[in-house]
Amino acid sequence: MVSSFLRSDDRIGKGELAMIRSEELHETNRYQDDAFPVGLYVVTQKGIEPEGRGYRDLHWHEELQFTLVTDGNMVMQVNGDDYPLKEGQMIFINRNLLHMTKDLSGNGRYVSINFPDKLLAFFPGSRMEQDFVTPYTGNITFPAFVYSPEIPWQREGLAYVREITAMLSENEKQASGSASFRAYRIAMKCTELWYSLIRNSYESIGTPSKTDVRKQQRIRDMLAFVHANYMVQITLADVAAAASVSEGECCRCFAKMVRKSPMQYLMWYRITKGQELLRVSDLSVTEIAYACGFGDSSHFIQYFRRQTGVTPKEYRRRMET
Repeated sequence: MVSSFLRSDDRIGKGELAMIRSEELHETNRYQDDAFPVGLYVVTQKGIEPEGRGYRDLHWHEELQFTLVTDGNMVMQVNGDDYPLKEGQMIFINRNLLHMTKDLSGNGRYVSINFPDKLLAFFPGSRMEQDFVTPYTGNITFPAFVYSPEIPWQREGLAYVREITAMLSENEKQASGSASFRAYRIAMKCTELWYSLIRNSYESIGTPSKTDVRKQQRIRDMLAFVHANYMVQITLADVAAAASVSEGECCRCFAKMVRKSPMQYLMWYRITKGQELLRVSDLSVTEIAYACGFGDSSHFIQYFRRQTGVTPKEYRRRMET
């Protein structure tokens, strides 16, 4: 239940905007065992298990990610580029890069395995870390890679991920006084998966420029600002100010990294948050419209239908079945 909401005409002062504009789109993954930071997420249109981010939710995290489409098809957006994926394909997403699932078919399902690059380094400062991990992880010139089963070494990578998924899904309990080797086996498979990827890709990976890194931080700051303030009235100038850039540069960043104008993204995000409230709360459509930054329910319904193809009530009804 959401207990309070703001209307779109409830302005907040520039000082208040400045206080919250530093919020990030950073996802902090939580693990059952912090000494074994490997996570498995299962995603459908109805949600993510365990709770996390990804479907229609632009974000970044410090872990490497391998996402395997098990049913249907989808589109993954990474740093503004779209990667269409069909059942049986997989995508690697590098750490610290903005990404989200844009489209997922009605019967679609995918699994994501996340783990930190330190798992691959054996120990801090190792030769393995210096030569085979640090140069590649978080490298903007190597944002993503799509695996297809037709190519032998990529088919092998798909098999590794299926093995890891199966092991992570096991309800294996440790007997008193004995050790489970499952975690060690998973860590070994993650290392094999990584070795296979860089062994077959390293020649195409470049060195990112300072300009690339700076642009990446700018779009993060502006998107974080929109996410923190979507429920109130904000302008293009407000969004640009979040990254200390001109309105023109703001628009160029959004066009390249998000494929929308700043105001188009704001409206898209408001509707996305509306979908979330329709799924998880019992608020009325009018209350949700106000909570998502709309001044009245009619505009919310109009934009909602345009973005989703159905009315808010129809959407809620479908999610309940």
